[in-house]
Amino acid sequence: MLTNQSIPKPVALITGAAQGIGAACAQALANSGYQLALTSRKLSQLQPIADQIQKAGGSVLTLELNINDHLHIKEITQQVFNNFGRLDVLINNAGIPLRQEALQVTPAEWDIIMDTNLKGTFFLSQEVANTWVSLNTPGCIINMASLHGIVAMPGRSSYGIAKAGILQMTKMLALEWAQHNIRVNAIAPGRVETPARATTFAPDPKYREAMLNKIPLKRFCTPEQAAAAACYLASDLASIMTGQVLILDGGITTY
Repeated sequence: MLTNQSIPKPVALITGAAQGIGAACAQALANSGYQLALTSRKLSQLQPIADQIQKAGGSVLTLELNINDHLHIKEITQQVFNNFGRLDVLINNAGIPLRQEALQVTPAEWDIIMDTNLKGTFFLSQEVANTWVSLNTPGCIINMASLHGIVAMPGRSSYGIAKAGILQMTKMLALEWAQHNIRVNAIAPGRVETPARATTFAPDPKYREAMLNKIPLKRFCTPEQAAAAACYLASDLASIMTGQVLILDGGITTY
């Protein structure tokens, strides 16, 4: 926690911050002294996490963001810099899932997955990085990827392809932007047990057990563990890291 009030508090922009990993990242960074800009497609969905952080004395700006709209990306980025006067960390967490066999994926489904999970991440990163370069300030970008971008699984082709793109994007941007002191890293969680996922598992405990049996450590990743990884990547302790991916999979990729 930052205690010296003479030191300007850092600012983090987190997309898809209403629930799950995004909300956990918001809480963890607020606990570390960050001011926060939180986005979601629906502004009302951000209120619970914003209220929680503000009641604890944190500073939060909530913004509605359509990650598929390039002009909206530019407007929101400018609004964040105008409101706080700075931005230190961007966490690209916004994304949507798709469970669909590859033979059945439609062009419309493909487009929405790629536009949201891959294209939106790229152009928000580009807009923020352009601002950092113009201001001659360093920056840190953390992309929320997925184990599906590393390990194949039936029914997740388009989602996994988009997340694999995130991993390669992380390396490409890290290489190009290192000269500007902009670090770009990624986190690839395995199956994350959010409250929504627990509800899904509830009617079928055997399915949950089958999923656990595929994991050497026999436990799922939690949103808080993903958030802890994000806090590390955002910190000075990780200042030497760029173009890297932290895999939080309980050992699946050891097979």
